[in-house]
Formats: sequence, structure tokens, C-alpha cells
Amino acid sequence: MSLNIMHVDMDAFFAAVEQNDRPELKGKPVIVGGNLDKRGVVSTASYEARIYGVHSAMPIAEARRLCPDGIFLPGRYERYSEISEKIFNIFLKYTPLVERVSIDEAFLDLTGCHRLFGSSIEIGKKIKEDIYNELGLTAS
Repeated sequence: MSLNIMHVDMDAFFAAVEQNDRPELKGKPVIVGGNLDKRGVVSTASYEARIYGVHSAMPIAEARRLCPDGIFLPGRYERYSEISEKIFNIFLKYTPLVERVSIDEAFLDLTGCHRLFGSSIEIGKKIKEDIYNELGLTAS
């Protein structure tokens, strides 16, 4: 039996959590970063902010220049960890073999899971649906 590995990455995770927790932010350019003064860097940016060229690891000052109307928020890492645990619990419904890459990213070993859950594509769809239905977030 050959290995069957799936990679799952949450979409703009920190910004998506902020938009999910505060619906008034949906559809707006949200930038989450460390020190929001001069020297901090962008942790993540919503897709609405990415249109302006804002991306992770960019200095906050540059992000402000590119997206002056952006909504700049400090990171709420305890909240992100809480949501991350819920996401990883969803992964564990499909396989016990989950390798965490980061707070919002993992490799899942689906070898041998197909009899229970269907093809890799079907499992991927189910995982994405579970994450969206339970948490209101999207994954790739």
C-alpha cells in the first residue's frame, strides 16, 4: 500500500478568525500583526488586504502605506490557538496521524482511511466542509 498524504492549510488564518469573530470586518482589508507601531511585521492579511499588495512578514509601516484604509489589529494568539485546537480535532476525526506544521497547517496521513471515509478527494472535501460548518473558516 502506498502512502497517501494530504496537506491542509487554513486560508489567511489570523485575519479569517478576526473576520469570523467580528462580522463587521468581513469584506474589509484586515491586517494582523505584532507591534502595530512602526517596527512590527504583518502576521497575516485578509484576501481583501492582499489585493493592495500586503503580505505576511511585510513591515507594518509598508502595509500602512500600501493599504492606508486597512484595519490593523494586534494578534490574539490565545484565540488563534483555541481555534487551531478545534481544527486539529477535526483532522483527528479522519486520521490519528496528523503532523502539525504550524498553528494553521498540517500534513495528514490518509493511508488506509479510504475504506472508512472514501477517496482522498472526498476526505479533503469532508474536512473542508467540517471546518466551515463548525468554525466558519476555509481551508485549502
